[in-house]
Amino acid sequence: MILAWIIISSFYVLASLGAKGHLPTRLGVFLTFIIAISLALHFAIRFLAPNSSQVLLPIATLLNGIGYVEIARWNPQAAGNQSLWVLLSAIALVITLIVVRHVRDLDRYRYLTLLAALGLLLLPLIPHVGIPKALTGGARLWVKVGPISFQPVEVAKILLVFFFASYFAANRELLSTPTQRIGRRQIVPPRTLLPILFAWGFSIAILGAENDIGFAMLLFALFISMLWVTTGLKTYVVLAIALFGGGLYVAAHYFTQIHDRFTLWLDPWAVCAGVTNNCQIAWGWYSLAAGGVTGTGLGLANHVTGYIPELTSDMIFAAVGEELGFLGIILILCLFAGFVGEGFHIAQKSTSDYVRLAAAGLSALMGFQAFIIMAGILRILPFTGITLPFVAYGGSSLFANYLIVALLLRISDENAVDRRGGEIVAVKFKKRQAVDDSTARRL
Repeated sequence: MILAWIIISSFYVLASLGAKGHLPTRLGVFLTFIIAISLALHFAIRFLAPNSSQVLLPIATLLNGIGYVEIARWNPQAAGNQSLWVLLSAIALVITLIVVRHVRDLDRYRYLTLLAALGLLLLPLIPHVGIPKALTGGARLWVKVGPISFQPVEVAKILLVFFFASYFAANRELLSTPTQRIGRRQIVPPRTLLPILFAWGFSIAILGAENDIGFAMLLFALFISMLWVTTGLKTYVVLAIALFGGGLYVAAHYFTQIHDRFTLWLDPWAVCAGVTNNCQIAWGWYSLAAGGVTGTGLGLANHVTGYIPELTSDMIFAAVGEELGFLGIILILCLFAGFVGEGFHIAQKSTSDYVRLAAAGLSALMGFQAFIIMAGILRILPFTGITLPFVAYGGSSLFANYLIVALLLRISDENAVDRRGGEIVAVKFKKRQAVDDSTARRL
């Protein structure tokens, strides 16, 4: 945590020196805010989950801090809103640790979590609740309640992880063992796949109605990865690739926004008639090229970056790439790799299939979301509007990311407690066995 504070503080000072030529006017407030929230979270975790992982919170803090520096650099007003969401997300993390004492208990609410997830996905389509697409400029994902607007899909994706984990854990043998014969081949009984295919298909259909490609891709990758982890059957992967290709072909022809995304993906410069939203990928490439290997330096980016639409949300990866260069991008990639790797390590240590799949799903969710947005900016995949976890501006995303941290911390704490309990039982068994052996020898 101390290393994270040093890096974030140094970046904040350098960004102000580079852009304005003087130290930040509110440096003391910034340092107090960062250190106070981090310390409060640290002590809360040590009290509520004392045996949990000590890696996740520092990584999340550093990613969050790097993103905040870039947001404050380009959009000071948004930085103020982001600091409020950091506070609310930290409170949500603590509340989650207090309420969820055992993640395995969530297995009892399998279909309740599914209904809650589908309800959240449907909220943006409800009149006078969801914000119309014309006001959001793209996908219809936003809901407004009073003065607060948010994306319910951010919480829905976490609930879907727990539903998938519960269903896959309960039906692991049926999903892994082909028992029904068609011709000369044996297949998994279709009746076993129907409920999970319905849940996944209905979620994708809702996201299609909301005209969003990013979260549809995210849920598809999550579903297939958890299915493969559960069964280990390569057949599902092949089937998924075929379904993915067919779905993209249909979506590109019948959904306007997805068609535009594919056009932008195939030729980013064809839609560039000045600085427009459609041209943001091409301008992002110019920013990345200007950064080179070591970057222009914090606060020293050229004027092109400031023209990129949605810079601090959708395109913040380009801003980081210009000012911190290729080395900064490697830093971001390593932090996400460390987070996902720690999540998979937590999953491996879990004692039940349900908890193991939940931890793997939450970790994969974080990894896929980071990969999809970074790959979109680099034109490996079609560009989508999802945010880079912890780094990009967005309250809903930040709130959901800290919920994932809290759940992984709770699972890692459970693993340590279960392992310690198993060791105690083993020691007692050995002692009892030694007494029985001694008695037998005396007899």
